[in-house]
Amino acid sequence: MRRLMTGSWPPERADAVTAVDYHTAGEPFRIVMGGVPALEGSDVPARRRYAAEHLDHVRRLLVNEPRGHADMYGCFVTPPDDDAGDVGVVFFHNAGYSTACGHGTIALVTWALETGVLPMTGERTPVVVDTPSGRVRAVATCAGDRVAAVRFTNVPSFVEATGVAVAVDGTSLTVDIAFGGAFYAVLDAVAVGCAVRARDLPRLIGLGRDIKAAVEAVRGVVHPSAAHLRDIYGVLFVDDSRRAGDGLHQRNVAVFADGEVDRSPTGSGVSARLALLDAAGALPRGADLRTTGLAGLDFVGRVVGDTQVAGRSAVVTEVEGAAYRTGAHEFTLDPADPLGTGFLLR
Repeated sequence: MRRLMTGSWPPERADAVTAVDYHTAGEPFRIVMGGVPALEGSDVPARRRYAAEHLDHVRRLLVNEPRGHADMYGCFVTPPDDDAGDVGVVFFHNAGYSTACGHGTIALVTWALETGVLPMTGERTPVVVDTPSGRVRAVATCAGDRVAAVRFTNVPSFVEATGVAVAVDGTSLTVDIAFGGAFYAVLDAVAVGCAVRARDLPRLIGLGRDIKAAVEAVRGVVHPSAAHLRDIYGVLFVDDSRRAGDGLHQRNVAVFADGEVDRSPTGSGVSARLALLDAAGALPRGADLRTTGLAGLDFVGRVVGDTQVAGRSAVVTEVEGAAYRTGAHEFTLDPADPLGTGFLLR
């Protein structure tokens, strides 16, 4: 793994902060390639803390308008935790740094193989990615010099709680809480009078913020073996669930961070949903859960095994999708710019 995080801040050259953008099922992912100091720390969780403490101005520069927008997502690339890994990653969004990102993992693996940062070793090329939530093992389907799809085996997913009652705007709601690399509150969109569609987004964004706050007010959530994995990351609204052969098809949308909306089906959210469906006996082992996101593209997930997390039952999930390059960028910060690292509008 070659080192990509070089240089200093502020950049001596206006074009020193460079990035490559991909989208995965419609969700953007900005991969920082240069102009940023190396993230310090012995492992990815430590490098995540370092980024929050020392490089947050870079995150704001790349996420905020006018260079980004309220729904921008991206990452810093780091070395893996040890020689058994291939690449490490620190994810960022409009409010800080996430512990997991399925669409970002798919985009990162695609970028690493298509650019030659990591070698393609065949039609099925394995890539081991160290994320803040743990080690994720991916397999890329390669055709020529392109990556057609990426399937990753996620960190163990589990049900935290079901039937958690919360009050939002005077209305009683019931949500389930599950972990798929991050904690999600999950409910049917119809329960709040909405569907997973663009015209309902303003209401879903407001409800996502309110439900997240309401859940955290009545219940603290902390991963039993990793204290930095805590709190509700997002609210997952599920819609139009129906049988599809031996499996299921659904639509969903995740509202996460500070009202950010995922255009993709949300890989870590799909894993959390799989844990809930498996616990309820609603999806046979190995059967596909096909999830369509707001942009109309799918992730396919499945439960492939049992495991444990600190003595509690958990499942092993796989999620598959595809990513596509959208551009390469050189970002400028004019010292005379009164907006500095930018702003967000929602």
